[in-house]
Amino acid sequence: MFRGRYEHTIDAKGRTSVPARYRDQLQTIGERRLVVTSALDPCLVAYTALEWGAFEERLGKLPQFDRAVQKLKRIYVSGAVECEIDDSGRILIPPTLREHAGLHKEVLWAGAGKYAELWDKETWRKHFETTEDERHAIAARLAELGL
Repeated sequence: MFRGRYEHTIDAKGRTSVPARYRDQLQTIGERRLVVTSALDPCLVAYTALEWGAFEERLGKLPQFDRAVQKLKRIYVSGAVECEIDDSGRILIPPTLREHAGLHKEVLWAGAGKYAELWDKETWRKHFETTEDERHAIAARLAELGL
């Protein structure tokens, strides 16, 4: 559902436009909101309500005392906020989430299939850069996974 990279801005109140292609996709399923939360990386993730519900259901089936599950719940679930898309196609990102992702003036939406990521543009640029050794390690791991 979420594909591509789109550059936008975020204003002082924390409002940013949802990319038009994402809004079009959301409109086809009758959705006017996104569930936005903190991520493991210094960015935010945005899900449709349906995908978020499926994610929480899968998470609920995992062992509650597993440290990784607890940490994921603390990062993802505790930070989750339903963000309504206004008539101008924008959402309001709460201050705590903006702080987590270091969102300033320029932001970048990056589609990741079932969800989208929202990055500070400069942080994305730095995070996206990889060395040749890192790319080889990633390629090897993806081959192990069957890709």
